[in-house]
Amino acid sequence: MKVPPEITYRNLEKTDAIDALVHEKIAKLEQVCNYISSCHIAIEKIHDRPRAGSPYRVRIDMTVPPGHELVAESNPPDVNQYPPLESVIRDAFNAAVRQLKKLSEQQHEYDRAKVQDNTQQTTALVTKLFPEEGYGFVRTLDGQEIYFHRNSVLHDDFERLEIGTGVSCFVELGEEGPQASTVKIVDKPGARAGKVEQNIIEPPLGWNE
Repeated sequence: MKVPPEITYRNLEKTDAIDALVHEKIAKLEQVCNYISSCHIAIEKIHDRPRAGSPYRVRIDMTVPPGHELVAESNPPDVNQYPPLESVIRDAFNAAVRQLKKLSEQQHEYDRAKVQDNTQQTTALVTKLFPEEGYGFVRTLDGQEIYFHRNSVLHDDFERLEIGTGVSCFVELGEEGPQASTVKIVDKPGARAGKVEQNIIEPPLGWNE
C-alpha cells in the first residue's frame, strides 16, 4: 500500500492474536489489489451485553486509484448469538475482498476496451520476408515498418506472401514495440502492389519499395 494501513481499536484491548489476524487479512487484500492507496480498519465493541447480535463491529475503509472509496462492514445480527470477534473480523475482510475483486475486474475490462479502441486496422505492403524464421515486415501507408509473425497471417497464408503483396492488418503494441496482427491478403498472392486495383489498395505518391 502507498500508505501503511491504520488500525483502530475502540472499547476493547488489542491482543497479539487479533493483531496477527488483522495483518494476515490485510496481506490478502494486497494480493487481490496491490495498488490500494489507503486502508483504515476500525475494530470496536459497541455493546457490553447486547440482547441480540454481536457486541463487535468491524469497518474497513479503502481508497483505490483513481478515486474509488470502498467500505466493508460487519456487525452480525441475531442470527448468531455473540459470535467471536475473530469471526466478525473475517466477515468484514471477506466483504472487502469481494468488493476489491469486483472493482479490479471492472478496471481490467475498461483497460481491455481501451486497448481495443486504440487498435487500428490499416493497409500495408509486405517489404521483408524471412520464411525460415517465420516472420516478416510490412510498411503501412504512412511509412511505418511493422513486424509480423507467421501465426498472425490469416488462413495459413504466410507461404503465399511475397515482397510487395498488399495486406490489411491491425497494428497493436507488443512487448517489443508495434506489431501487425490479423494479417490478411487483399490482393492476389505474389502480385506487385502497383498492379492492385485502386479500390483495394493504392500506394501513396513517393512510395519506396
